[in-house]
Amino acid sequence: MKNLSEAIRFMLLSTLAFALMNAIIKELNHYSPFQLVFFRSIGSLFFTTIFLKYNKISFRGNKMPLLIYRGLVGVTSMILFFASVQFISVGSAVTLRYVAPLFAAILAVIFLKEKILPLQWFFFIIAFIGVVLIKDFDSTSSKVGVAFAIGAAFFSSIVYILISKIGHQDHPVIVVHYFMGIATIVGGIGTLFYWIKPVDLVDWMLLFSLGIFGYFGQLFMTKAFQFGQAYMIAPFKYVEVVFTLSLGIFYFQEVYTFWNLLGTALVIVSLSLNVIYKSRKG
Repeated sequence: MKNLSEAIRFMLLSTLAFALMNAIIKELNHYSPFQLVFFRSIGSLFFTTIFLKYNKISFRGNKMPLLIYRGLVGVTSMILFFASVQFISVGSAVTLRYVAPLFAAILAVIFLKEKILPLQWFFFIIAFIGVVLIKDFDSTSSKVGVAFAIGAAFFSSIVYILISKIGHQDHPVIVVHYFMGIATIVGGIGTLFYWIKPVDLVDWMLLFSLGIFGYFGQLFMTKAFQFGQAYMIAPFKYVEVVFTLSLGIFYFQEVYTFWNLLGTALVIVSLSLNVIYKSRKG
């Protein structure tokens, strides 16, 4: 029981860290997505480098091609998500990104020959209805922003497949390190063409804090899954949506309609039930 409470605590800390990172991204949405990706990644890369050197873990990894693919797909998802926040409310962007399991299930059927149980398809249909409600009733009503967020979810689903392929053959920090390294390079190249000079010290601090919140969000999430069973812990990850929605409403004065909030609830509940159902059946 103690381990479960510890796992929940770590997961809630993780969701809070990611929610704060999402809020900072929204606050800095006048910068290009490439610039945000660069600062988000280089900060985390600093921490992963220290961790790997301190624990004397090889930087090369065992599955280099898969690690590189994971990094490229991951940075594509990150760029699309950061771009989506410039067009739609941050709460809607985060919720839409979380439909990645829906895409992942379809890709797993095609490429990993996994079976999707009938009840799981029902959960996915409910999640899809939630996405439609968000798309049609988001107060910012930007089709471009919604497309970017769903694109981010699709590429995130490919990341799930690649991580499944990597399995336990590489240390989790190696996987994150490759991702952050590739994202730093891609973001850095893009920044050369879309650099906007930070206006003051506050913006500089916010830019560098992206990597800090991103790293600790990842760290606490990893610890949560180490302490508790996945099917009991994973649903708590969707608390990130609640935190982000709250920040959107109370800090950014974003407006969410009843239908928009209903769509968000449908996505969170249906995907949480899918995680629990799949884990117990598995």
